[in-house]
Amino acid sequence: MSQPEAISPFELPNWVDSALLKGMLRGIERESLRMQSNGFLSQGDHPKTLGSALTHPHITTDYSEALMEFITPPKETIPEALNFLTDIHVVTHKNLENNEKLWPLSMPCMLDDEEENIRLAEYGTSNIGRFKTLYRHGLGVRYGRRMQTISGVHYNVSFPDELFETLQQNETDEKLQALSLQDYRSHRYFGLIRNFIRLTPLVMFLVGASPSVCRCFMTGREHQLLPLISGTLFLPHATALRMGRFGYQNSAQKELGIHYNTLSGYLEGLQKAVRTPYKAFSLLGLNDADGNPIQINDHVLQIENEYYSLVRPKQVPEAGETPSEALANRGVGYVELRAVDVNPYSPIGINEDTAGFLEVLALYCLLKDSPDLLDDEMEVVERNQTEVVNRGRAPNAFIEENGESIFIETWAERYLSEMKPLADLLNQAYATDLYGNALGVMQARVEEVDHTLSSQVIEDTKKYNGTWGFGSHMAQLHEETYDAHDLSDETIAYFNELTQRSLQQQEQLEQQCTQTFDEYLAAFR
Repeated sequence: MSQPEAISPFELPNWVDSALLKGMLRGIERESLRMQSNGFLSQGDHPKTLGSALTHPHITTDYSEALMEFITPPKETIPEALNFLTDIHVVTHKNLENNEKLWPLSMPCMLDDEEENIRLAEYGTSNIGRFKTLYRHGLGVRYGRRMQTISGVHYNVSFPDELFETLQQNETDEKLQALSLQDYRSHRYFGLIRNFIRLTPLVMFLVGASPSVCRCFMTGREHQLLPLISGTLFLPHATALRMGRFGYQNSAQKELGIHYNTLSGYLEGLQKAVRTPYKAFSLLGLNDADGNPIQINDHVLQIENEYYSLVRPKQVPEAGETPSEALANRGVGYVELRAVDVNPYSPIGINEDTAGFLEVLALYCLLKDSPDLLDDEMEVVERNQTEVVNRGRAPNAFIEENGESIFIETWAERYLSEMKPLADLLNQAYATDLYGNALGVMQARVEEVDHTLSSQVIEDTKKYNGTWGFGSHMAQLHEETYDAHDLSDETIAYFNELTQRSLQQQEQLEQQCTQTFDEYLAAFR
């Protein structure tokens, strides 16, 4: 296998103008567990007053019935996206029952010994609803239900066609000049994805916020974590254990060979995975002793969404399309940045500094040279990720790049310095100082590791006597923030209408079923 290709230092082309960035869009997805007043995971149903988790566009559930997911629509500015996300949190808070709160950390707390007490998300009696629950049952069978209680933030970003048109006009490669705009846009987004994967350790170092875990999360698992304080385990210099081997990991997926060098190659790898049986999953069986299905199939992936990636190319599916079909038909429309921990200090799990940094980083990854990401380099990237996850704040933590070992602070400093002109460009485009300020906050975390979120989490976990104490303290503070936030009459009416409409849509789906679920599943299998 060839050696990783050295990537040249970044220089902003003089023809890149701030006006080309004005059509950017961003959307945010935030996950959060509902917890009971005693701290344990909620056993209650998804509140009906919030509508149907199956059909509501903004308030749904992820793996478990207690794991809420909040989704903003695409917005033209960061403040608009954060304000909409705030409204979702406030609406949700007002509709939680029995004094439940939203857990503010990526890693869960107060899980009991019985995994079966982590309730699978339920979506009603329609075939699509039952299929979604079966998919989650399969995840539990394959990886355990504890892993599926982890929360994260997904940041979606797209760039305007005018930017891609200008980039294409300035290409010197005739083959790239000859591509359709759709194919060229996909080509550039895949370059962004490869660079983001290379720079994921930077994201983990700067916004990682899961350096410790509740002891209950490790029940039945071997680990090398150390006791921090009663009931809490940690690694002294960890940044984002959620992104390491105790988080979303799948050994079967490592054998897939899914690459991000071309859209066609990516789709081919993904399709192979959803069609290829995997021995370990075959041994689990498809049905239980009573003939009830326990997983959708025995393939490496039950469905495409099971592929745990740091970043995903995305296109909005039309009716009846799978994510792959949407990408194949219309190319990449946006990217989903997935390597982001929940910020426990923000009532909505993310703040302007993180959002601004992620957008500067995404633009940098889009504009910077991005050679193919081959297996040898991917091994280096994975070693870098492991180093930063487990010991990123250590004085001697280092990054491997181009055959050299570089202290992480030196490495991070170099990239933040190269990103500064892009922060200035975004500031100019939006007539703001948000992006420059965000980069300044990240720079301060590089200069003083105690300013990182992961370092603050460790200190506050000790201060409040453990993960539960810290998390419950922040949950209470966030609840006070929600209570103080006034929703406009228009916003209240909007969410009330969505509640009713989503319940009606679920009911329609249930009434329209013409197949039994067994027939529906057999046809899919």
